Amino acid sequence: MKKVLKVFVNLALLFALSIPAFSQPSSKSVETFVIDNYDTEQEWKWVVNASRFIAEGYPKFGYFDGIPNSLKPFRREGDPDPKVFGIQAAFNRKGDNWIEIIPTKDGKNFEIPFIGNVDHLDFWVWGANYLYYLDVMVRDANGRVHVLPAGNLAFNGWKNFVVSIPGWIPQHSKLRSGPKNMTLVGFRIRSDAAEYVDDFTVYFDQLKYMSNSLSYVFDGYELKDTDFSGAETGSAVPNSSTNKTSASSEAK
Repeated sequence: MKKVLKVFVNLALLFALSIPAFSQPSSKSVETFVIDNYDTEQEWKWVVNASRFIAEGYPKFGYFDGIPNSLKPFRREGDPDPKVFGIQAAFNRKGDNWIEIIPTKDGKNFEIPFIGNVDHLDFWVWGANYLYYLDVMVRDANGRVHVLPAGNLAFNGWKNFVVSIPGWIPQHSKLRSGPKNMTLVGFRIRSDAAEYVDDFTVYFDQLKYMSNSLSYVFDGYELKDTDFSGAETGSAVPNSSTNKTSASSEAK
């Protein structure tokens, strides 16, 4: 009897494992999404704003030839010439100075939407050994902006930054009236109050993020954003007492 029961249990487990879980999204599927490698044009462009004590003629920014040595082995034949995004700034006085690097589109601020459930951002920064502080700004799915510390820029040359997204930040919203996903607002660089501010340069390259892109994909996901603009429109139902009277009349 025990052998028969054991065989039955094994067959049941085998049958259960062989059924594909079509309706269950994967909780471990992780993908890398490149936001910008700065080698080619995107639908947005990066601009730089600065605080009030910025020196005349600054900030300066643009695309320049360059690439971190660690990324060179990943280049393939036929890839466009490697570029980086560079910024030069100078301020008239020490203090709480800052610059912001933000994406724009059609002359307006543009926030880059994330896909899936983001685990962390990954990017390269060239520092000039100034004690400046780098932050990443994201807007959650409820519309609130969060400033995430990335680290300081007191180093020479290229350094890889990895910024984790805290689990308490809402990344998705069920409300149709607000933002659907978390978005990237941009970067902010702040000078230390005692650091020199008359000549500062920084470069960015290979901005990407790791995400579980299937975490919010479910059976029937394609119906979530259905356009009802061409659908039929019903009329408003009167009050509940009228409904009862009408139902009573129909019954008689």
